[in-house]
Amino acid sequence: MNEYLYDDIYVGQEETFNVKITQKLMDNFFKLTGDCNPLHRDLDYAKSVGFDKNVVYGMLTASFLSTLAGVYLPGKYSLIHTIETDFVKPVFVGDTLTVKGIVKEKNDDFKVFWLKVDVFNQNGQKVVRGKMRIGFMC
Repeated sequence: MNEYLYDDIYVGQEETFNVKITQKLMDNFFKLTGDCNPLHRDLDYAKSVGFDKNVVYGMLTASFLSTLAGVYLPGKYSLIHTIETDFVKPVFVGDTLTVKGIVKEKNDDFKVFWLKVDVFNQNGQKVVRGKMRIGFMC
């Protein structure tokens, strides 16, 4: 886990990590949220609406933005203020995602920074884009 302080953060700073989407992650997300939408749980339904597989929960994919801030950038002292996301392509079990954040702006008066975030699948296709405003607990 990184332990960047506000003064360590600079515009252009980047962090990335990879995560493989498994059926266990999907099952755990279902147990946690109770989201039983058939697009995620019923293969016949997913096929009937044009997908070859069940689509991974968008919020499961977006949840890795919490990992980006809380573990990587800035890490231990992270306090997420806002997250904005756009889901641009579906994610499927078996996909390996690359989660990337780039510092775009800092505000020294409030000790917050804005992180441009993108998530790519193993084919380099962007599946999520967004931005986060992150502060510090110290």
